[in-house]
Amino acid sequence: MVSRSYSNLLDLTSGDSLTFSRERRRLPRVATVAGVLSELDDENSNGSDAPSSVSQERMIIVGNQLPLRAHRSDNGEWNFSWDEDSLLLQLKDGLGEDVEVTYIGCLSLKEEVDPREQDDVAQTLLENFKCVPAFIPSDLFSKFYHGFCKQHLWPLFHYMLPLSPDLGGRFDRSLWQAYLSVNKIFADKVMEVISPDDDFVWVHDYHLMVLPTFLRKRFNRVKLGFFLHSPFPSSEIYRTLPVRDELLRALLNSDLIGFHTFDYARHFLSCCSRMLGLSYQSKRGYIGLEYYGRTVSIKILPVGIHIGQLQLVLNLPETEAKVAELRDQFRDQTVLLGVDDMDIFKGISLKLLAMEQLLIQHPDKRGKVVLVQIANPARGRGKDVQEVQSETTATVNRINETFGRQGYKPVVLIDTPLQFFERIAFYVIAECCLVTAVRDGMNLIPYEYIICRQGNAKLDETLGLNPSTLKKSMLVVSEFIGCSPSLSGAIRVNPWNIDAVAEAMESALIVSEAEKQLRHEKHYRYVSTHDVAYWARSFLQDLERACRDHVRRRCWGIGFGLGFRVIALDPNFRKLSVEHIVSAYKRTKSRAILLDYDGAMMLPGSISTIVNTEVVGILNSLCRDSKNVVFIVSGKGRNTLTERFSACENLGNCSRAWTNHEADWETCVSVPDFDWKQIAEPVMQLYTETTDGSTIETKESALVWSYQYADPDFGSCQAKELLDHLESVLTNEPVSVKSGQTIVEVKPQGVNKGIVAEHLLSTMRQKGMLPDFVLCIGDDRSDEDMFEVIMSARESLSPVAEVFACTVGQKPSRAKYYLEDTTEIVRMLQGLANASEQAARNAPQASQRVVIGESK
Repeated sequence: MVSRSYSNLLDLTSGDSLTFSRERRRLPRVATVAGVLSELDDENSNGSDAPSSVSQERMIIVGNQLPLRAHRSDNGEWNFSWDEDSLLLQLKDGLGEDVEVTYIGCLSLKEEVDPREQDDVAQTLLENFKCVPAFIPSDLFSKFYHGFCKQHLWPLFHYMLPLSPDLGGRFDRSLWQAYLSVNKIFADKVMEVISPDDDFVWVHDYHLMVLPTFLRKRFNRVKLGFFLHSPFPSSEIYRTLPVRDELLRALLNSDLIGFHTFDYARHFLSCCSRMLGLSYQSKRGYIGLEYYGRTVSIKILPVGIHIGQLQLVLNLPETEAKVAELRDQFRDQTVLLGVDDMDIFKGISLKLLAMEQLLIQHPDKRGKVVLVQIANPARGRGKDVQEVQSETTATVNRINETFGRQGYKPVVLIDTPLQFFERIAFYVIAECCLVTAVRDGMNLIPYEYIICRQGNAKLDETLGLNPSTLKKSMLVVSEFIGCSPSLSGAIRVNPWNIDAVAEAMESALIVSEAEKQLRHEKHYRYVSTHDVAYWARSFLQDLERACRDHVRRRCWGIGFGLGFRVIALDPNFRKLSVEHIVSAYKRTKSRAILLDYDGAMMLPGSISTIVNTEVVGILNSLCRDSKNVVFIVSGKGRNTLTERFSACENLGNCSRAWTNHEADWETCVSVPDFDWKQIAEPVMQLYTETTDGSTIETKESALVWSYQYADPDFGSCQAKELLDHLESVLTNEPVSVKSGQTIVEVKPQGVNKGIVAEHLLSTMRQKGMLPDFVLCIGDDRSDEDMFEVIMSARESLSPVAEVFACTVGQKPSRAKYYLEDTTEIVRMLQGLANASEQAARNAPQASQRVVIGESK
């Protein structure tokens, strides 16, 4: 399956040969150096997606490295093969045979591909492996990977702050620019092959966190998932990153964001709340963030392992021979196994110290217990890696010198690369596996250990085990690794507590055989059913669900650079044209105008309470038109409204449940007494005193507790408690208690802006006035009731009435129109006022009263 651009680039009729052909049409290298993407800057970059030529489901998987092995032969030719250990290749098993998979990433090479060969290599990889390579110049890649990824993101995500130049280094803006440039190159590669209406894109890990923004900018409806394979730190750690907002907003351009554990997801959601002011909701088991009309779904599911691959290796003769060799080597000894990368977060030295403590506290274990520590080569480089290597070697030597003897070494350190079957053999013979990482995103070593301990008939025979005997295993795992929550039968430890780890090792050795069997059975049942295929299949299903509404939404992009985001709204929702509404205004003879004040004609949160003179002049112009009846609908009390609009001519009032006519107030709707305030206010005061930054706003017929300036998490927690408390004490009172955006409100039942609007339109009808023009403007959730009433109040309107329900800003609303801000609203009202003044000059009319309504 190819997109329109794809078919222009490639000739897909080639055969299966791996040889290069100079006559084939080549895959162009779109952007192999730092720079900007041409597609991101063209005039259509914020528009709708280009139509695709073919409709078929396909998954484009994007990762830092392609799931390939590559090497150059002696004759200079490149040879490629699948990397069976790559997670990106393994997850394909869960996507189904009917899903075509295309990979995009870098080649893992010790040398660069010559620029003259890149076209041919790209052509070959696409035709034979469906892989699209991103060729990154070595200097740019070094700044991107070893610089920004490994010096900034990776340490920070593992809770390591750059408190000094030696600890990760200070933030380097040039490395950030390199990170952006590489992400742009990856975006170019995706654009070469994507069919945006049909394909799903799945981006992997922290190397490509800004890629969603570049893709969303080019294709507003791209079906995009992102999975983070590392931890996501708490907000107190993450907020130290100078580009924190840019990365968060980039991730939010995905449709689905995946994490291994709830802790990682919780930290991400907390960062979105504290830094971007976004709140999340959980509905029917799914967690979602509302972001400019789009719902960004959150997926929590730890990745699994490829069991079939492990079982194939377990069946190899080489594995059986290695198991026999290790059986003889460690005869009459109990093997504890550690398998870790040689980096500062894997806690190898802590594990060794715990082993030392075990031998000190339990002399009887000397000569009987051996710790085999397999140290894989570090993925990064630098001073910290060298320090870990030196410390590990020194500790191992000290332990062996202290407790070792002829024929017995308490610690066996293997720091040279092992073949996969050799590592599998160590799993098979180990009585207990130890994972003491101080921080790790997932860590699949315990899962591999469980499957290998299940073994097979040949290995049972090699080890002299009865095939009918239940298998057994023991795990000691750190609390700070992603797989820990899923291994409920493991002994969980704080790796920093050396004594506790030593005690856990002792417990694992002395636990009964039956207990070991039960724990193994529990773990094996989970690991075997939650493999990598299950993980991939579940992610794809949730991605499909998250993208289901794409075709029904009208999308367009706003913002520049990494501040770009897509607005997704109802297809009928559009910007209110001043020319259109003025034209309708001039045609009509009976008009009702409902205007919110705070947030509509005055900036929300403005300190000044004085009505702008320009606004007063516009209101007076509208009121002098005998065809108009103007309602100012606000959340303020009667006295406040009267005082603020005293400069308006012929001013009448309506406040929440009251209307004013010739200076006398009368009820708009039936309202009981407000004795309930004496119950609710002391309760709110209690929570105000215990929640720093919270306030109480006393309105004429409502009480509002706000935690807008409090700590978001604590404020939200307190709001839930307050809501329950108020509902309990006000059970027998005729009031409603509701929570909103950073507020908890108590108000009389049945009183809202919708009721006020309905009453005012009904009053006009009773007076023989059926409006043929209705304009209603509001900016927040309380105005939605008013929008709903005027959109459905056909009995109170002329059959040919033109209704303009308008909200402030582009956001989900019952209104059909929007204006960007108060400036545009005032400009639009000025246009209406000018039309009235022009009509008045031609045919002077008597003035009309302004009615002010107050509600919430």
